[in-house]
Amino acid sequence: MSKRARRVAVLAHCHLNVNTKVVGLADYCGSRDEVVGPLLREGVGIVQLPCPEATFLGMKRWGMTREQLDGPAYRRHCREILRPVVDTLQALAADGCAIDAVIGVDGSPSCGVTRTCAGYVGGEIEALFAAGQTPVAREAAGPGIFMEELQALLGQAGLQVAFRAVDETGAGQDKEES
Repeated sequence: MSKRARRVAVLAHCHLNVNTKVVGLADYCGSRDEVVGPLLREGVGIVQLPCPEATFLGMKRWGMTREQLDGPAYRRHCREILRPVVDTLQALAADGCAIDAVIGVDGSPSCGVTRTCAGYVGGEIEALFAAGQTPVAREAAGPGIFMEELQALLGQAGLQVAFRAVDETGAGQDKEES
């Protein structure tokens, strides 16, 4: 007799591996226990999404905004690394597994679900300060690029999955978007 719970959750990469975050943004040691722990205890399988920023820009990148990432090459990269994940999720669903949720990271320009990082429009930072402008990123309503592409691919695959947002800033409650 199989002990499979036939449930899976899809997690943003950094929930399981904080080492892919931009230097200075990690506020936990390895995995985000408050996200991963309950899933493990409930017998929910975990599908880890690839980190689109690490695979596109590498580990020596700096924090960016949605506007900086929102170009054809980055969107194409996101779709390419998501295709095998969507294939796996289709196979799991066809085999009777429920896909409980995609769990993103609010405030991220890539993995935000209800909030993303926005505001920087380009140029030399020193020149902007010298001109009296403050090139400070801010949180804005809406999804990150990666989550937007994932939602589109899941829709094309006929998969209805709820998206949940983990608020790492402490500014609000975790949120859900269908």
